[in-house]
Amino acid sequence: MLELLEIPWDCKGILKARPNRFLAIVDVELDGKILKDQKVHVIDPGRLKEMLYPGNKVLVRRRTGEKRKTQWEIIAAWDNNWVLINSGYHRTISEAILNNPGISPFGKLEGFKAEVAVGHSRLDFMLEKNGRQIGLEIKGCTLEIDDIALFPDAPTERGAKHVQTLMDIVADGQKAAMMILIFQPGVRCFKPNEITDPKFTEIFWRAMKAGIEVYPVKLSYEDGSIIFHGLVPICDGT
Repeated sequence: MLELLEIPWDCKGILKARPNRFLAIVDVELDGKILKDQKVHVIDPGRLKEMLYPGNKVLVRRRTGEKRKTQWEIIAAWDNNWVLINSGYHRTISEAILNNPGISPFGKLEGFKAEVAVGHSRLDFMLEKNGRQIGLEIKGCTLEIDDIALFPDAPTERGAKHVQTLMDIVADGQKAAMMILIFQPGVRCFKPNEITDPKFTEIFWRAMKAGIEVYPVKLSYEDGSIIFHGLVPICDGT
């Protein structure tokens, strides 16, 4: 295990409702008092119904800036352990992994660029290794069922589009990969969520057969820090 970086939180809270995809209503505990019905920004595209339900515990952070519509954002929610559910940190976490040759699945890199346009899409990273480029897409995974990490937890046409872009890169004779950030430390393997998104599942398996590398990385959120636990395998079922 290795501590990658700190992601602090300010207060604990109890979720009361989730009026829409990006908003939660939380009773926030601050300095021994309960701030009722606080509007909290949810920065994650998933459904998160296993964690964002009335009565569950959450960790929130105060937001700053005059143009903010909400004073708080959710950092993590309780699911037998604290699970990071804020996709705004995925890039920072990924960079911490890529910058460490001892844990990065790509070893030592010459460098990398973020948010790179490829065709009509945009990839999270373009890596440089041994004079060659590697297209890399990052996916965050928070859903765990029976010790299996599953992605996505909601249908994602955007995710399927990104995988197709990776396949196009491979078809052009270059390398491409996906790194799955799994925030459930108890999982034993990863697989696409066929029940929730059969289209993504189909293109995922097709992409692996085409030569796209997939690296599921197991992480945990402990005492305000992201902990790296290593890679987990792809579940049987290809």
